[in-house]
Amino acid sequence: MMLTIEKVNTFKVAQQVKFVGGEGIVRHVKFEAQNWTYLVEMPLGQFPDFGRVGAETMVVLSETELRAARS
Repeated sequence: MMLTIEKVNTFKVAQQVKFVGGEGIVRHVKFEAQNWTYLVEMPLGQFPDFGRVGAETMVVLSETELRAARS
């Protein structure tokens, strides 16, 4: 008989989170290699002179790097 342990993520999509270096909103959650990883979108700053390059405001972080933002 095989025992399966279900892993539950701490943070949900659309939840505001903080991390060293910034804060943002969880846009995607993935469980891989026994760890939860989160794609976090950071808020855009002022529009730079050279324009936007695309997803420069997205970071991939592990669950241990995040904490819930206080409302």
